[in-house]
Amino acid sequence: MGAITSTCTYTRIIPGKWLKIETPATAVTDDTIVLTLADYGMATLEAIVGFNHSTTDSIIITEAPTTAVASGVLTITVGGTASTKKRVYWVFGESP
Repeated sequence: MGAITSTCTYTRIIPGKWLKIETPATAVTDDTIVLTLADYGMATLEAIVGFNHSTTDSIIITEAPTTAVASGVLTITVGGTASTKKRVYWVFGESP
């Protein structure tokens, strides 16, 4: 369990609207990702969808993370019961 922000890959699908976050395959339950929404052109968080790769890049299962937003900073806490798995999060926001 720990901060994995710097080990994730961030891809802007639609700048200011849609961000893809990929964790390394070593992500475990209760790891955290912290990011400032404005750094990705977002003013607010609209939704987040999470997935667990039970077999890396193969079998994909939905998995809800725990999230919190305070002063424009999004914290994602890895959820689920599986450990040491790659996670992918689709973050949807609204630009200013």
